[in-house]
Amino acid sequence: MSALSNTNWDRRNVLRAAMGLAAAGALTACGSNNGRGGGSGSGKTLTQYFHAYGEAGVEQAVKRYAKAYKEANVTTQWITGNNFEQKLFAALLTDNAPDVFEFHPQIQLVKSGQVADLTDIIEPVKDDFNQADIKSHTVDGKIYGVRMIDDPQFFFYRPSMFEKAKVEVPTTLEELLEVADKLTTSKVKGAFLGNDLTPLERPLVWSAGADTLTEDNKPAFNTDAVAEGLKQLRSLFTSGNLLLGAPADWWDPSAFTQGLTAIQWCGMWAMPAMQKALGDDIGIFPFPKVGSAGKPSVYNGGWSMFVNAKGKNVEAAKEYVKWLWIDQKEYQEDFATSYGFHIPPRTSLAQSATKLKSGLPAEGVKLFNEFGHFDNIGWTQAMIAAWDDVMANAVRKNGDPKAQLDAAEKKVDAELKKLFG
Repeated sequence: MSALSNTNWDRRNVLRAAMGLAAAGALTACGSNNGRGGGSGSGKTLTQYFHAYGEAGVEQAVKRYAKAYKEANVTTQWITGNNFEQKLFAALLTDNAPDVFEFHPQIQLVKSGQVADLTDIIEPVKDDFNQADIKSHTVDGKIYGVRMIDDPQFFFYRPSMFEKAKVEVPTTLEELLEVADKLTTSKVKGAFLGNDLTPLERPLVWSAGADTLTEDNKPAFNTDAVAEGLKQLRSLFTSGNLLLGAPADWWDPSAFTQGLTAIQWCGMWAMPAMQKALGDDIGIFPFPKVGSAGKPSVYNGGWSMFVNAKGKNVEAAKEYVKWLWIDQKEYQEDFATSYGFHIPPRTSLAQSATKLKSGLPAEGVKLFNEFGHFDNIGWTQAMIAAWDDVMANAVRKNGDPKAQLDAAEKKVDAELKKLFG
């Protein structure tokens, strides 16, 4: 489902929207497609926002689920383009705000009272959810948001190209640089890490044995190992072995399926498209360890459903979210496995999902379970933007990595003090 990572939003648009500077009138372009046709609900009307997933059938599925709900008329705003967040944040400032919307766990939404407490609808089934998902949506013991899909991200590679170049799967970042060099030919680049490399920010930190924040919400990423990892990425960036300026960015598998690169960072959602194009000539591996104290990592992205606490129909919206994302297991499995591969956040579904039990999907689940890292709800947009600057200045512009990390730490620390005192 090309579930875009929250490391790749347009920061300026997001911040403008969050500050109320984006034009609310732009929302009229979002469309007014609904999932109920003429509507057969109880008279209550709800609006839900979804970003436009890339895989065929997702929009129809979402509207089919909504049409099956008998307690309200549910209208689906299917938002195309790359500015979903801008339109969402702008809409939340207006009288036409959605009742329900998909997004990522962000503490600003909780602190501002924008999202409703969903503890009461999740508590009875909390033990059946991946507990890391529960933690990533919890603030002061209350749960905000229901996880819909877990989207592990890792490196995809072409075993045939590895065999021809006589290279093995890299286990360290240093080895990745060496492998990319040997895989590069006049027609194929060794690796594609995204057009701006931002999807690697948190995996780099985790694989270097560090973290974004400590348990008590202090900066934890400014280490010598992370700085060394940035230096290695800079070497890769300037090596000529990296695919840069691809027509589609990292979440789209086309650079990989068209043979432009031997290795691509992408998400599990792309597996069916890759398998259709390349058959069994696909392997996966986690972001390799960085430094002697490091460990491989897999970033678990994904999307969650939230209820607008400032909406006109909060209780009705909670009931709809409960019905679809807690009660309707058939729809939850369909959403997770029929339009690209995702891992259901419900443990029972993850264990029973037939499509994830063998082959490449099963290997993805294994990497997810062994090396997975989840969103930290305290890692905000401003902090993500600070790390985007690190990647831009230390990797793409050759700035001193330690100086860039020091600057980011100051920005992150300032944001943490605003949020937590």
